[in-house]
Amino acid sequence: MPDLKDFPDVTQLAIPFFVIAMLLELLVIRLFKARGDYETRDTLTSLLMGVGNVVSGLLLGFVAFGVLMWAWEFRITDLGTSWWVIGLCFILDDLRYYWYHRIAHRCRWVWAEHVNHHSSQHYNLSTALRQSWTGTFTGMFILRIPLALMGFHPVLLLFVGGLNLVYQFWIHTEAIGRMWRPIEWIFNTPSHHRVHHATNPRYLDSNYAGTLIIWDRMFGTFVPELDEDMPRYGIVKNIGTYNPVKVAFHEWVDMFGDFVRPGLTLIQRLAYLFAPPGWSHDGSRKGSERLKADYVAQHPEAAGMPGLPGDKRIPSGPVAPAE
Repeated sequence: MPDLKDFPDVTQLAIPFFVIAMLLELLVIRLFKARGDYETRDTLTSLLMGVGNVVSGLLLGFVAFGVLMWAWEFRITDLGTSWWVIGLCFILDDLRYYWYHRIAHRCRWVWAEHVNHHSSQHYNLSTALRQSWTGTFTGMFILRIPLALMGFHPVLLLFVGGLNLVYQFWIHTEAIGRMWRPIEWIFNTPSHHRVHHATNPRYLDSNYAGTLIIWDRMFGTFVPELDEDMPRYGIVKNIGTYNPVKVAFHEWVDMFGDFVRPGLTLIQRLAYLFAPPGWSHDGSRKGSERLKADYVAQHPEAAGMPGLPGDKRIPSGPVAPAE
């Protein structure tokens, strides 16, 4: 049975692999004309975002770890570190990641830290490194508290979480098409994750999986990639900057700017913080439901297809926007 001290920070150990893999992808794209592209400024921004994420983790990682260690004191049992426990922990933490990721796209407070990962209009392995600097501030680490209470040690939780992130690195590519059908059915793949990063209306708010795509299939958020509607990347309203500081904080600035607008009720102010991204008190912004409905209105033959509503009517009343 492995000792807790035997569980390394796998994301740190994987950095040489990340660099080698990006160079290989670039080589395959340039020499063998595989799908995909690298743009120097965009790639540099992604790399700087990755460095900033590591620094923020070193400076603030104690907050999440401290909370989990506090919860560990109230655990039901100590499950230990046997191999079956590690496997079960990975699966349950992957389910936790699915719900974190889904919340991150449906609650602006969490979207503010996650949006930078979607801000690139390119999709290559460097995009995987475009990570948040402000994740600690959202408080979403509390989703791991139930696992600590169940008896999974916080060190083990961080280890499997790192494995999950390392897995997700390789799926940020256009150079790999669809894979063997059983793999596509069970695991998150480049095809599935391209859909998640796409701004095409049918693909918005879908494929939240970390490692196992089965969660999206179970909870009704799976949308397949279609050759006739290839993904377009970025966010609905692209920010048009390569400045990593602006990439990291732009949504926080915009969100609090909306929060302090004059003439709003308390409920409206709170909605600007916690409603889906793009919510507005006057309905002037379009969110995922409205964008999907607009698309179906223009393409009625697509009604009812995965990711799209069943008819071309634009919904009345409040909508849940996304950016």
